[in-house]
Amino acid sequence: MKVVIDEDKCVAAGQCVAAAHQVFDQREEDGIVVLLDENPPAELADDVRQAASVCPALAITIEE
Repeated sequence: MKVVIDEDKCVAAGQCVAAAHQVFDQREEDGIVVLLDENPPAELADDVRQAASVCPALAITIEE
């Protein structure tokens, strides 16, 4: 699994962090998503998929 984010689409809602805080964080100054691990371990796959599905801006793409 590879995670790709589009910072230009991000609206700083923070749903990704709530779903998978081991993989996503937010910048302090504006709340835009920060990708902590573009190739997360298999045990986090469900959380990462959940994060992508709840992103209101569709800023997270997963490549299997």
